[in-house]
Amino acid sequence: METQSLSPDPAGFASAAEIWRAGGLVAFPTETVYGLGADARNDLAVARIFQAKGRPRFNPLIVHVANAQAARAYVDWSETAEVLASEFWPGPLTLVLPLRPGSGLSPLVTADLPTLAIRVPAHPVAQGLLTAFGGPVAAPSANPSGRISPTSAAHVMAGLSGRIEAVVDGGSCLVGLESTIVGLTGIPTLLRPGGVSVEALEAVLGASLTRHQSGGALSAPGQMESHYAPGAPVRLNAKSRQTGELMLGFGPVEADLNLSPSGDLIEAAANLFGHLHALDARGAKGIAVSPIPEVGLGRAINDRLRRAAAPRP
Repeated sequence: METQSLSPDPAGFASAAEIWRAGGLVAFPTETVYGLGADARNDLAVARIFQAKGRPRFNPLIVHVANAQAARAYVDWSETAEVLASEFWPGPLTLVLPLRPGSGLSPLVTADLPTLAIRVPAHPVAQGLLTAFGGPVAAPSANPSGRISPTSAAHVMAGLSGRIEAVVDGGSCLVGLESTIVGLTGIPTLLRPGGVSVEALEAVLGASLTRHQSGGALSAPGQMESHYAPGAPVRLNAKSRQTGELMLGFGPVEADLNLSPSGDLIEAAANLFGHLHALDARGAKGIAVSPIPEVGLGRAINDRLRRAAAPRP
């Protein structure tokens, strides 16, 4: 299969929507990372996502829709969902809510769980595509499962060229980290840190989020212990390189690449996956990473780095 590159304009949106309606796969930019999209109602199309990525079938997917009104058709909406959606949608926040009976979604999307992860992306290209398609799009990150997430069309092509029909090239992703996931089937629970900080969520809720306990059954995407991994082993909280390592810095340190020389966590998040791709392409024997503060977006950055450094299955 030859993977097409589609332009981020109405003609490209129409072509992508046609591919989705025919059961094909199209990668596209969101403000977080590039997603690998398929019609969330088509069993065969959703199965092809898992096949193209080599993704375990027990790992659920996020469904992307154009607005909160569309989301209500697939989940049992709640007052808390309304509060969070009003504040953070469109944007890098995914809500996990009870799946509405008769939703019409493929059971592969939810990994047969009674809940659905759903979000409204803010990227104008993603919005244009969802509007042109007029339906729900299941879309995990557009990369081989467990590897570094893609923040450019080139990253997508490097990992999935020949396995998918097309990629819409919308440039680099601004946030650079996947969405924050909050479970709303009981007490609001942080299931995955991401592009919306815990502090911002708790300020809007007026209460602390419960934390998901690692090691349990998967309840949302992005919870596998080993994930986001480059080919080289990753060593965290490093003050300097060891023999054969390349250094991924943060703050005013000597490094091969620096997430943010000024120590800006927003800049660091936007650069994380791109810099890991770049260091991996240099053939590093190992990647040493400077300490990252465990505050704000630093929590999400450290979450991704810990999973990247975890023992490989």
